[in-house]
Amino acid sequence: QVQLVESGGGSVQAGGSLRLSCAASGYIGSSGCMAWFRQAPGKERERVAIIYTDFGSTYYHHLVKGRFTISRDTAKNTLSLQMNSLKPEDTAMYYCAADSSRCAGTDLRFWGQGTQVNVSS
Repeated sequence: QVQLVESGGGSVQAGGSLRLSCAASGYIGSSGCMAWFRQAPGKERERVAIIYTDFGSTYYHHLVKGRFTISRDTAKNTLSLQMNSLKPEDTAMYYCAADSSRCAGTDLRFWGQGTQVNVSS
């Protein structure tokens, strides 16, 4: 069992930056993944960024590529999302998720409670 706790959300003006953190307890394994998702009101949950635990490969949603950076500290068992050049359309609840093997779509088994990000124009 893996427990995930997000922090770092808040309110910021467009063009600003925020850094989200996710503290994980439990073992994810070397063939799994950790990811950030977001969900805005009335919209489906979408994957923002993912990092694979084997070689550290990262992938980003095209809307955030070049602005967001996902990273993982294996020693501290934490996941981070550095968000720069934020836009109002980035406003959403952001979730940390992880799985030891299932990394497609939203099928990851372990989820945090979410942290709210609000970007004003």
